[in-house]
Amino acid sequence: MHKRPHACAKIGHLLLLLTKSRPQTSLLRSISLPDLALLIGAALLVVPTMFQVGQFNWTTEQGGHGPIVLATGVWLLWRELKTSPAERKPGNFWVGAISVGVLLAIYAVSRITGILEIEALAMYGALIMGAYMLFGGALIRSIWFPLIYLALTLPPPDSVVAAVTQPIKIAISQWAVSLLHTLGYPIGSSGVTIQIAQYELLVAAACAGLNSIISLGAICLFYGYLRHRSNVAAFAIIALSVIPIAVFSNFMRVIILILITYYLGESAAQGFLHDFAGLTMFAVALATVFVIDSLFTKLFKLDTVGAPK
Repeated sequence: MHKRPHACAKIGHLLLLLTKSRPQTSLLRSISLPDLALLIGAALLVVPTMFQVGQFNWTTEQGGHGPIVLATGVWLLWRELKTSPAERKPGNFWVGAISVGVLLAIYAVSRITGILEIEALAMYGALIMGAYMLFGGALIRSIWFPLIYLALTLPPPDSVVAAVTQPIKIAISQWAVSLLHTLGYPIGSSGVTIQIAQYELLVAAACAGLNSIISLGAICLFYGYLRHRSNVAAFAIIALSVIPIAVFSNFMRVIILILITYYLGESAAQGFLHDFAGLTMFAVALATVFVIDSLFTKLFKLDTVGAPK
């Protein structure tokens, strides 16, 4: 009669020990009050800079992809954090502190001098290093793609974009002129202008779609990561196809704009049909991504299993 209570007590004690020893792996539960204060400080750092980025970069053709990349990037970051097996283990304090200090100094100087591109990059770098100090290198490495993807919301230096895209613009315009001339159209080019019949187009205007190369790249990378997350080779194929896809889709855009100018006049090419050509460029880019993905998947039997649900 006295053994049953004793056995129940043992079982209850064992359950209590199991409950206490159960690890708490939730990222949110592991955030302490000092960490929360640091996150609030990070928000105060981010908001002014991102407000300027939205005001001066996201309203242009070159940066119009920003809000979409931000929304999808935050979703992807949260998705990866929930499924990441990496546990929180604070990184090296001195490495993080020195890095954050240098980046904040660059941020302050850039904000005073009004160099938004460097300010945004320094702000983003300081956030990543702050996250490294809080959560450690293992967690940062496990969310490497969302971090790179979110960086596409930031404005690149204009001088770098011009240096990269200008030779491509000239090449695309020459290819378009050569193709249409072969097909019998009265077209020629001289320097930075394209002459077709009585109309004249500037190469910079005809190839303006190349400014959206980051937008096309973001779409391709996002698609490739979701579809081939578990296959490095398949994802690399999509990533390496970004530049050729952007060049090909812009080539088609230039052809369409030149033909609209020839058949419908210069005003039509600069109005609604100009925007239609831009939408066509994105449609061609997406179709090319699907074709390349399907082709390489069938040829090399690539695994298309994505992230775990």
